[in-house]
Amino acid sequence: MTPPQRRRREPDPEPFPQPPKEGEGKNPERLYIITGPDGERAPLDLVTLIVARAEPPSSATPEQSAVLRMCRAPLAVAEVSAYLSLPFSVVTVLLTEMLAAELVHARAPIVRQHLPDRSLLEAVMNGLQRL
Repeated sequence: MTPPQRRRREPDPEPFPQPPKEGEGKNPERLYIITGPDGERAPLDLVTLIVARAEPPSSATPEQSAVLRMCRAPLAVAEVSAYLSLPFSVVTVLLTEMLAAELVHARAPIVRQHLPDRSLLEAVMNGLQRL
């Protein structure tokens, strides 16, 4: 014989609404309108720096105008993507069009040369002289 099931006096509280998962709730048609048909893309990676060459022309889309305003100083493609709240793939298509129109310039990030510490070099030199 099984024991009787207990029932709660109050109904179960409704579960909290779950935040939408990535990709849900966004309008994919809007992304297609921004990028147009998918063509060739410029070889851009996340750390490529984008610099505006000109002021936004009157024919520029809102996204292009935003990129040109943001990129007056060098800005990485990943940062542009984050600030516009657009996927990286959409931003690369947008930037490819802007590169073709010569509105922006893309360049590799500047890497500072790492010079070895002078005291380390002297210690190595002293050690070698003792041998």
